[in-house]
Amino acid sequence: MVFRSAKDKSLQELRKRQRARSRRAALRALRKARDAASAKGAELSLWETEFLGSVEERIETYGRAFGDPQKGAPGATLSNRQTGKLKEIAAKSKGKVRRSRTWPA
Repeated sequence: MVFRSAKDKSLQELRKRQRARSRRAALRALRKARDAASAKGAELSLWETEFLGSVEERIETYGRAFGDPQKGAPGATLSNRQTGKLKEIAAKSKGKVRRSRTWPA
């Protein structure tokens, strides 16, 4: 087996690996939040359960969970809001209270 250093890899290959790494991390975070909620007995709302399932399905199908590039970083798998909601669900499953951020009126 021949190993190549990062200098020998093309930019496309490096981006492809970064996208795959981001995809795996997002799927792992979704599954971890769902498993923690079921293990702790935290009751997720119907919306939260559907959110976890639909985001996971979109990541597996398309490689990312949002289509508009303005809603997240170019190499990101989840949009900014999806990341925030995932953090809220993970905090809820751990028994911590994490409030969503809203702008002052």
